[in-house]
Amino acid sequence: MASGQTVTESRAGGHEEEQVSDATAEKHDQELATVQRLLNVRGVRSCLIHTIALRMFGDGRLLPRGNLGLYAPELVVRSGAGWGITTVSVGSRSGCFLVSMRNGRGIETAPSVDPEKVADLILSAQFGGRV
Repeated sequence: MASGQTVTESRAGGHEEEQVSDATAEKHDQELATVQRLLNVRGVRSCLIHTIALRMFGDGRLLPRGNLGLYAPELVVRSGAGWGITTVSVGSRSGCFLVSMRNGRGIETAPSVDPEKVADLILSAQFGGRV
């Protein structure tokens, strides 16, 4: 399996095939960085994932810059063993946070104006409801 496939299979919200503009990617990055800071203060490890699509010639040379694609960034919360247990992204249409937890009931949503709710969702899932 190619590394690009591994990344896109875990994407929250089912928008793994959607590319975004530079401005949208930057906006989502800033929103996810806010959630990451809230988690960091509470001792939860996470990392922001930025995925690009590079189109290449058959001999490995890159096609011109116009063929570079960006995917929406994601915030991945890892367990102590390094496994990705929660993925957070920003919905391309709704603008809401989309939270996908490994042992969750599906995609949880939170308004983009409430990053604290995302942190609370992740903490309650990780620590059995203790926030």
